[in-house]
Amino acid sequence: MMPNHALVLSSGGIDSTTCLALAVAEHGAANVLSLSIYYGQKHRVELQAAHAVAQFYCIRQIEFDLSPVLRFSNCALLNGSSQSISHDSYGEQVAENGCRIATYVPFRNGLMLSAAASLAQSLYEQEPCTLYLGAHQDDAAGNAYADCSLPFLEHIGQAIQIGTYGNVRLAAPFAHCNKAAVVARGLELGAPYHLTWSCYEGGERPCGECATCRDRAAAFAANGVADPALARWTSKGLEGPR
Repeated sequence: MMPNHALVLSSGGIDSTTCLALAVAEHGAANVLSLSIYYGQKHRVELQAAHAVAQFYCIRQIEFDLSPVLRFSNCALLNGSSQSISHDSYGEQVAENGCRIATYVPFRNGLMLSAAASLAQSLYEQEPCTLYLGAHQDDAAGNAYADCSLPFLEHIGQAIQIGTYGNVRLAAPFAHCNKAAVVARGLELGAPYHLTWSCYEGGERPCGECATCRDRAAAFAANGVADPALARWTSKGLEGPR
């Protein structure tokens, strides 16, 4: 029986790290590959986190540079943008600006999934591979991130399967879950959350104020546990989020 490989799009954040923990549990570390993408983001520190998570599981990691594709975008997350990172919640941003929020990177998930599917088909030409994406329900709320929505995931999943002769299958295991549920699953799996990074600001420590920092804090609070990464900032002589 041919092995079922797994390729996980890893940003070094909570959601993708939970996907990685799940992939290792389901496929075995020997069959799991981590793919990280530099797309021009200011918070490049997340790639260091992704590398640390891959090392934790002793799995191979590959990094792609797709920043040239997005060099024309003025998204607030990208280097060279004239926009600043909003410190409002996603709900507040959607209420104020509709579905056009400053941290939406144009078709980012479509771009990354296409690259990941091509890589999977190249590496495992005649073998099945499951491609994991950590999108969850909160990302799609209010259509803030259209490329996290259920219709998007359904259709691009079909396209990936058709375009790879059925060898590559998209798995978005948390598409129907909120972030608190993602964290709950990761805690069950022993995901190395102490190594992860979520903040959109590319500073020395998390800002604690941007939307993703807020969501992270709320998800751990909902599970009644402290954020495991906070101990890392304390050990460095820092006081956690500034």
